[in-house]
Amino acid sequence: MAGISGTRGGRVRVLIVDDEPALTEVLSVAVTEAGWRPYPAGDGQSALRIARGCAPHAVVLDGMLPDLDGIQVLRRLRHENPKLPVLMLTARDAIEHRIDGLDNGADDYVTKPFSLEEVVLRLRGLLRRAGTERAPADDSVRVLGDLVLTEETREVHRAGQQLQLTAKEFDLLSLLLNHPRQVLSKAQILDHVWSSSFDGGGNLVEVYISSLRRKIDKGRAPMIHTVRGMGYAIRPVEDGR
Repeated sequence: MAGISGTRGGRVRVLIVDDEPALTEVLSVAVTEAGWRPYPAGDGQSALRIARGCAPHAVVLDGMLPDLDGIQVLRRLRHENPKLPVLMLTARDAIEHRIDGLDNGADDYVTKPFSLEEVVLRLRGLLRRAGTERAPADDSVRVLGDLVLTEETREVHRAGQQLQLTAKEFDLLSLLLNHPRQVLSKAQILDHVWSSSFDGGGNLVEVYISSLRRKIDKGRAPMIHTVRGMGYAIRPVEDGR
């Protein structure tokens, strides 16, 4: 389609669960520099919600969280995906705590303070043993803020709630998420989702954008924006625009 470029390469998805924002940020940077895609979560409930949406290839999990205990999160992750590699982080260095984590399914254990290099090396080892050091090229999950779209199952969630979209609404949202923050014209949207020769195309795009907004943005901070005279864009709420 003319005017729209760029593809999503497959990338390993690493869920990072820690209630210390500064630590989560440096871990996210380290994961990104390793060539993987970080998905940060500040508590157990958020971690479980994000895990269901993004299907991570590995998890870095703090043992002490503000809501659920790290072991509880570990057990739930293990219940949903028994083969998911999990690296536990904790400030607790007593041998019984390590045994507790490993006994409940953790694959490896690092005690705070730790070096980022060690965490990356241990993660790389876990991913290699799991056979997912490199993600498949057809990575089907898109995440923008609290919005998660899964191509393979054609499911959409926002803030953990599943949304029911029609086939064309899903295709439209998929297009927008393929180009986050990029303004797409009505002609570009029409050409990609329908056909450039489709009758009444401009009005059709407006109708579907309006319908999609009612499902994606209703009762929430808006993500789908109209750029007057240019087209439409999807942006994470934290952009503040």
